[in-house]
Amino acid sequence: MTNRQGSIPKYIEGYGKVACYGEAVPKRTMAHKRSVTEKQSKDKISTLKEAICQSNLQDGMTVSFHHHLRNGDYVMKRVLDTIHELGIKDLTVSASSISKIHDSLLEYLQDGTITRIYTAGLRSQLAHEVQHHFNLKAPIVFMTHGGRARAIEDGSLNIDIAFVAASCSDYHGNMCGTRGPSAFGSMGYPMVDVAYAKRSIAITDNLIEDMTEAYPDEISISGDYVDYVVEVERIGDPEQIATGSTRITSNPMDLLIARKTAHALIASGAIRQGFSFQAGSGGISLAVCKFLENHMKQNQIVGAFASGGVTGNLVELFEKGLFEKLYDVQTFGQDAIDSLRDHAGHIEMSADTYANPNNPKCVVNQLDVMILSATEIDVDFNINSITGSNGVIMGALGGAPDTAAGAKMAVVVAPSMRTRIPIVVDKVTTICTPGTDIDMLVTERGICVNPKREDIKRSLIDAGIEVISIHELKDNIQKLTGVPDKPTLGDKIVAVVEYRDGSVIDVIYNL
Repeated sequence: MTNRQGSIPKYIEGYGKVACYGEAVPKRTMAHKRSVTEKQSKDKISTLKEAICQSNLQDGMTVSFHHHLRNGDYVMKRVLDTIHELGIKDLTVSASSISKIHDSLLEYLQDGTITRIYTAGLRSQLAHEVQHHFNLKAPIVFMTHGGRARAIEDGSLNIDIAFVAASCSDYHGNMCGTRGPSAFGSMGYPMVDVAYAKRSIAITDNLIEDMTEAYPDEISISGDYVDYVVEVERIGDPEQIATGSTRITSNPMDLLIARKTAHALIASGAIRQGFSFQAGSGGISLAVCKFLENHMKQNQIVGAFASGGVTGNLVELFEKGLFEKLYDVQTFGQDAIDSLRDHAGHIEMSADTYANPNNPKCVVNQLDVMILSATEIDVDFNINSITGSNGVIMGALGGAPDTAAGAKMAVVVAPSMRTRIPIVVDKVTTICTPGTDIDMLVTERGICVNPKREDIKRSLIDAGIEVISIHELKDNIQKLTGVPDKPTLGDKIVAVVEYRDGSVIDVIYNL
């Protein structure tokens, strides 16, 4: 990775002292898990306003949310509307990610209800507000999914009240996401929140008497760590969890990239009996799975597991016997929800189990292959997934840095240009995943292998696959697009990008 420590201050106002990427992060004493609530089941039922008041939420505290309903989430706005009515201000919002549907919260950034945000992703009008009219007390902190779990467990991110959307809950607060009219699947992200938050509030549109009798094997979060249960009319629109970046591509060029990626993976020897696999969000990444299917069938290859956010196409491979298990931290689409509910081999996992760097047995450390998408990649193989080349915040860290660090082979798939803007550049606008963790780039105009992986390069050449240097690919693309102008940035840091260990890998400035 290109050293950017000179451009990252050692102290950032509102954030504090900075440990730059590559430097040792100060050790912290692990936080203590919360004690089991003594409330009886019937005593937990409450209205949202009563639950917030009884939980003793006050100015300056931290509230958390999860994003399993993605762009169909109704819970975050409903909760913050109620908090606003109560006059509570200066809140830190820790959300596993923030989507376009949350643009309605813009007024709460402007009036001081929300003054700090920790998240994996930020988009649309909220991102625009942060970059153009920054009025928060502190920069946005972008955290990886594994980094967020680590921060909660080591006490560097303390949650006062965790608000948890559940598609089914009983009176005691036992929850799942696989039952009810708003079923969304795995509850992997809030599992860590409720274990360490001072108080937890379950919010559901499907309240039943006793999950231990009705669905004992589907309880995702135990009511022992839930203080209040709130029933609402709707928690969200589950159809929206399968939109956008979670659908397989139908674009011919993207399919070409996916086919080239599958050929390269096969030639590298990575697709072998018992291999483990994850495809990140993005249509090309998901299409790679379809092109691997025939090879696996013809060669009687069965993978040990596929993991991460589980989509319908991964479920299809699992049901065809091409993977023994699915490890699911977030579920996309009805087919995947049904599979998680009905198949013992489709296993729900927490963000800790998935990607916490302090957990040596986390699933990302067992991956053989990870397929990633990116908005930019530079000649040192650093990846940008948060901002565009114009510097605009538009995406997320997600689990990409976690999986790239853990997997034996991390492959970036992307078109060589988007709207005549080259994807390969001298230096990415924002470093999100360090190039030391990336092994290969596949575009429609060529395949590049990180020089540190001569073994992969030799395997591809031996199989008759052309490999070009990333410098050559950059030059070829820029002959068509020209060299784009760098964005004009201000001098105010509006966001901090944390690596999974809590070090700062980059910062984002106002526009």
